[in-house]
Amino acid sequence: MPKPKSATRKPSIRQADWAAIRLFAMDVDGVLTDGTVSISSDGSESKRFSVLDGMGLTRLHQAGVAVAWISGRLSAATTLRATELRIVHVVQGRTDKLVALQELAHRLGVPARQVCYMGDDDIDAPAIAWSGIGVAPAQSMPAALKSARYVPARPAGGGAVREICEHILAGRGQ
Repeated sequence: MPKPKSATRKPSIRQADWAAIRLFAMDVDGVLTDGTVSISSDGSESKRFSVLDGMGLTRLHQAGVAVAWISGRLSAATTLRATELRIVHVVQGRTDKLVALQELAHRLGVPARQVCYMGDDDIDAPAIAWSGIGVAPAQSMPAALKSARYVPARPAGGGAVREICEHILAGRGQ
């Protein structure tokens, strides 16, 4: 008797679709992090970012794929990490993720089919659905998971972004 498919497992994506990606955009909290924000009594904030994800994003940039972060929150920690990784396209304080993504894609001359967007919450779902390859980590909210074509095996903040980077790079033969 065949095993039932997991509710979050999606059909595989063709290598040619991964190869076509020219823009990989993503939410920050719950995608590049595990979704936890630590706030100290002095008001300072900290987040944990995976070095695996950072290396994947660096390799994508070196391969000529544009990388963007689109976050609903303003965060100094996000700004610092983006600067460290040389992420040029950083949009913070925008909850209209689809509009922000479409504006960026238009500015870069990248059609939706060549965009990969990764998000984890309700406000990400329209951007996930619009993108050529929409991705949601397994711990995402139901609307994000329903909109996604792909659900990484690795967790958010623990290599999920790197997994997507590896698919894009492999699609390009790298």
